[in-house]
Amino acid sequence: MTVVTYGDISPETAGFVSKKFLERAIPQLVAEQFGQVRPLPSRSTMIQVFRRYDALDYTPVIVQEGITPNGKTFGKTDITVRLQQLGDWLPLTDIIADTHTDDVLQEMIAILSEQAPSMLEMLRFGVLKGGTNVMYANGIARNAVNTKITRAHVRRVVRLLDRQLAKPITSRVRPVAEFNTEPVAPSYICLCHTDCEGDVRDLDGFVSTDKYAKDTPYDTEIGKCERVRFVSAPLNKPFADAGGDAGSMLSTTGVKADVYPYLFLGANAFATIPFKGRNAVTPMVLNPGTPRDGDNLGQRGSVGWKTLTATKILYDPWLVRLEAAVTL
Repeated sequence: MTVVTYGDISPETAGFVSKKFLERAIPQLVAEQFGQVRPLPSRSTMIQVFRRYDALDYTPVIVQEGITPNGKTFGKTDITVRLQQLGDWLPLTDIIADTHTDDVLQEMIAILSEQAPSMLEMLRFGVLKGGTNVMYANGIARNAVNTKITRAHVRRVVRLLDRQLAKPITSRVRPVAEFNTEPVAPSYICLCHTDCEGDVRDLDGFVSTDKYAKDTPYDTEIGKCERVRFVSAPLNKPFADAGGDAGSMLSTTGVKADVYPYLFLGANAFATIPFKGRNAVTPMVLNPGTPRDGDNLGQRGSVGWKTLTATKILYDPWLVRLEAAVTL
């Protein structure tokens, strides 16, 4: 029996479509560069296991002459997460396919390849913004926030990450279709919304990417302050009207300030299934013109995609969410 996996296209064609799909989608993915990644294996289960290795006790061990000290136990914590399937599709009729002057199929693939990373980013940022380690630019709760980020805030966050023994990020997932990583200069990373760019540039001691002597900027990186590099992401959306009185701060309604999450990350703070490799996305194409049950004249077809993904915070102390307002 023939198993139809990709609709009316062959596995070879599906592989070609998948590669083109990923090449267009990858540059729009920001968050996945900075997490621990576990590529999705073929024929995997719906449960993925991420692993966090526990730090060893660093109490000094005094070694006595001729006496072997007790060794340490190598500890790890396995964190399981259930995969979620995302996907969408567009209808294609025989009339459009036969009369439209453009290559409708290719246009649909292009549109869907722009939708997919946005859907994944929204899901990932939803998880990351749910972390429990939070600071406020002013006040003690979100509903009081109406102050922009300052260098003092950055120092507070870095101090907290250092106290929690967070490690700087030293590698990232490369922004290409196939899974691969590359080394980067050690630093903490802050993911912020594109609206925050002006306030970040106003930070005392800020260095813009065009002034870097050696560091290669990340895509959409704004610059750095202290030991933090700021990377903007338009889908790291604010909490609308959730802060204090707006005053001179951005506000959706003009009454209360929108509250923006600045997500400061250490290495291995979170993990995700990368949107890369041969198993990342499954394209589905049904050509109009072929009669099927419920479509006896073969009038309808479709173009779609689906993927399995997961995002999980591995260790809350290594992810700090600073909530601040943004100036008009």
